Amino acid sequence: MMRKIILLFILINTAIGAWADEITFTANAPEVVVSGNQFRLSYTINSQKVRDFRIPNIKDFQVLMGPTRSSGYSTEMHNGNVTSVSYTTFTYILMGEKEGTYTIPGATIMVSGNNYTSNSVTIKVLPKDQSNDEMNEVASGNVSNKDLFITATINKTNVYEQEAVLLTYKVYTRVNLTQLHGDTPDLKGFHTQEVELPQQKNFTPEHYNGRNYNTTVWQQFVLFPQRSGKLEIPSLSFEGTVSQRIASADPFDAFFNGGNYVDIKKNLVTPKLTINVKELPAGKPTNFSGGVGEFTLSSSISTQELKTNDAVTIKLVISGTGNMKLINTPEVGFPQDFEIYDPKVDNKFNLTRNGLAGNKVIEYLAIPRHAGTYTIPPIEFSYFDLKSQSYKTLKTDAYTLNVAKGEGNSDQVVANFTSKEDLKVLGQDIRYIKTGDTRLTQKDDYLFGSTSYWLWYIIPLVLFIAFMVIYRKQAMENANVAKVRTKKANKVAAKRMKNAGKLLAEKKSEAFYDEVLKALWGYISDKLSMPVSQLSKDNIEEELQKHQVADELIKAFIDTLNDCEFARYAPGNQDEKMDKIYSSAIDVISKMENSIKR
Repeated sequence: MMRKIILLFILINTAIGAWADEITFTANAPEVVVSGNQFRLSYTINSQKVRDFRIPNIKDFQVLMGPTRSSGYSTEMHNGNVTSVSYTTFTYILMGEKEGTYTIPGATIMVSGNNYTSNSVTIKVLPKDQSNDEMNEVASGNVSNKDLFITATINKTNVYEQEAVLLTYKVYTRVNLTQLHGDTPDLKGFHTQEVELPQQKNFTPEHYNGRNYNTTVWQQFVLFPQRSGKLEIPSLSFEGTVSQRIASADPFDAFFNGGNYVDIKKNLVTPKLTINVKELPAGKPTNFSGGVGEFTLSSSISTQELKTNDAVTIKLVISGTGNMKLINTPEVGFPQDFEIYDPKVDNKFNLTRNGLAGNKVIEYLAIPRHAGTYTIPPIEFSYFDLKSQSYKTLKTDAYTLNVAKGEGNSDQVVANFTSKEDLKVLGQDIRYIKTGDTRLTQKDDYLFGSTSYWLWYIIPLVLFIAFMVIYRKQAMENANVAKVRTKKANKVAAKRMKNAGKLLAEKKSEAFYDEVLKALWGYISDKLSMPVSQLSKDNIEEELQKHQVADELIKAFIDTLNDCEFARYAPGNQDEKMDKIYSSAIDVISKMENSIKR
């Protein structure tokens, strides 16, 4: 019995602790008020077991009433479960007396022995309206340009090429605006991106030219000027619909006009704007990226120890704020005998008033075909820095790659030759000049008609005949071997793909991609009767065309090779990529089997 009591006590305390953690205590008040107007300040806590509610001295506002306490219950739904939540609210009626921006600190309260503090609130007090008209109470039948208008503003008037400019269209109204339609500005000479704003517009009070208006930002654009000189932002037309009260003593007239209200159309036109665009200073670096803003540069490499036909990935990250979308992709100085793929660009930036802010991630993938030691020079990124108004060049570190000879690769190891004794043959037609003793012959000592002369004819002829006999015999043997290899090509490829399927099930990605590549290259090698070492993506298309393979199928085969090599090192869901590569490889081998003509 005692155990049950102790357990129940623990559970109760746990429940109380969990409940206490969910207590919320919030303060709410309007962000903007007009001097002399009343407004509500409320404090709400999701509990009724409260005491010792205390609020700091509200010295910047006149307290007209409060606090008044009210409590009740509200229903909430979470994951299909409906729960009842109790609450207590303390309310004040305040009035701002002096123009300015004021902060009311958080209030405190005690719940079940625990103290809680609410958030603070900041309230902007606008001056009184200098006109005699009250908001929404203008003369019937007419909406003046002072009662409803739209402004077009830019945050900068003098900028450099590619420097971001914020264009804002803002609505000011003292009437009941129910609808507003406008054109999209025709901004020639700019690269334009629209700022995403809420579809549901919220109006807030604002004091403008001695009058108080309800305002909202209607549209915003970030502009990147593409040329120097004076660029014009043309005027823009809007059509607004205003619901306006009409004066009528006839009750029938009031009924048929919707309760003494009528819709009035109002055409609004924004003024033209001009931006002075300065040309970028002289002295652009040769590798200037076109970037204008403030940027940083970093890089990383997937590995520096690899084998031939393995891929290496260099990741370049450009971070900062500016015309990120218009920046040219920097070049990486891979060695000439590397197979290089188009870089993969991932834009991770957001639109701000100063341009695009975030990261531009670029991945460069390359595959070495020869063994040796290689150096990838530093990657350079040059841009125009707005803060210093000068060109800056950022550099990454250089990378040294040690490429070992892969299995089954016939490529020779690249060596550094330091003396002529080390170099016996350079290619097949260039040799070092032979030095040593030389024998001279006497004048009139002719070779014609001599025994040596006839031997120079007879010996090559005999060797040629012998060569043709041996070559013919060898060709027949090779033809038979090629025929056998061709017949077994599909069977060997199927065996390798079966093994790849097992590796797929075991989620061994690296071994899987190796096996698929072996199946693809091995199949084509057997089918064309060419060693794998003599095949490359540069000549495989030509060889397949000789065997009347359709261009679409050739492209599909090469794309499968590229996808397989790239997917191995690319980020993302490996399971999904392996399934896709496996299906593509089986499909292309099956189609190739019915297409290659022997």
